[in-house]
Amino acid sequence: TSTVHLHHNNQKKKLIRKEMGGLMRLTVFLSMFVAITLTSQAQYLLPITKDEPTKQFYTTLDIDSAAKSPVNLLLDLQTSLTWLNCRKLKSLSLLRLVTCQSSTCKSIPGNGCDGKTCLYRQPTPLGVTPVVTTGRVVQDRATVSKASLPRFTFSCAEEKRLQGLAPQLAGVLGLSPGQFPFWRQVTSAFNIIPKFALCLPSSGTGHFYVGGANYYRIPPFSGGSNPVPMTLTPLKNIGSGNYLLSVQSIYVGRSPLSLSPNLLEGGAKLSTVVPYTVLQTDIYNALARSFTQKATKIGMFEAPRHAPFTDCFDEGASSRNKRGLKNVPVIEIGVPGRAGEVKWSFHGENTVVRVMETVICLAFVDGGKKPKESMVIGTHQLQDYMIDFDFSTTLMAFRTISFPKKKKR
Repeated sequence: TSTVHLHHNNQKKKLIRKEMGGLMRLTVFLSMFVAITLTSQAQYLLPITKDEPTKQFYTTLDIDSAAKSPVNLLLDLQTSLTWLNCRKLKSLSLLRLVTCQSSTCKSIPGNGCDGKTCLYRQPTPLGVTPVVTTGRVVQDRATVSKASLPRFTFSCAEEKRLQGLAPQLAGVLGLSPGQFPFWRQVTSAFNIIPKFALCLPSSGTGHFYVGGANYYRIPPFSGGSNPVPMTLTPLKNIGSGNYLLSVQSIYVGRSPLSLSPNLLEGGAKLSTVVPYTVLQTDIYNALARSFTQKATKIGMFEAPRHAPFTDCFDEGASSRNKRGLKNVPVIEIGVPGRAGEVKWSFHGENTVVRVMETVICLAFVDGGKKPKESMVIGTHQLQDYMIDFDFSTTLMAFRTISFPKKKKR
């Protein structure tokens, strides 16, 4: 009897150990799941500032292991790898050179070699004639929202390469859809959702989010209970290195433009360095003609051109003092949505520029008969919008945002 009892106890202990082991494994799994879930929802925030004279938008990033060096970098959606004048950093001694044979170097678009050192070649984002930037690829620590990015990969450029950038800028922050843009380095290092969002400000300070949940609250991290609703549209051909949207139609004052379908086949490219939307000549002429017809109907008069703008208007009796720019004809781009076409609407502040007290100009530029892209949406149209790029879904989301205005001194 005692033998049977002992055997029974042993069996019971084994069962308990098995259950405890299973429970511990379940607990560990759940802990890992919670950690991954929480990490994936993390969101990092950087400021965006507009340099008014150049219309350039930049963020400030802390780089340097020895002593934090805040550097101002132009935001560029086409640059693959961040580059900057490394002499702007307080300490160069801790920069780690990336070797030519490393997997990092081989993964960088436009890479080359100087002996054993990895080089990066990339045209500058500014200027009609592309200037090739060549610099050594290095790594150092960067700080993003107080979190440390231990191996931030970028390249050093000579000071003469900064020509065309605002004086306070040290280089260009790469935000392309490629392998080594800043946002991808952050999301990979911190194991967060591969996405980022930009709110370019017309004035004041804008917001640059990296990672994040499937929604944003404005102002950021306010703890509000009402997420900002966003309109979704798919990104087109991200392998091209550009952010492209399919365009189905264009409207002025709710009326569709009559355009040859092949004019819209290439879609629209988004740019954070082109100040005003550039359109192929036929698209521009149709847009300007429709805008002029509607503007004259509300009391505006055609006025002499102001370079680089072709179509300008004296506001005349269009009630500017009462309604500001709210009476300016609305321009809309029709893009694919979840259930048919959705419209991206641009109102007065995004469609015209004030060049004199009573004179405004259509803030679009004629790009010629055979441009490389038939439509490039510039920063004047993008500012005061939340633009979200999510690579886990290959969707772009957009929503208009109101920023606090700068106080007049």
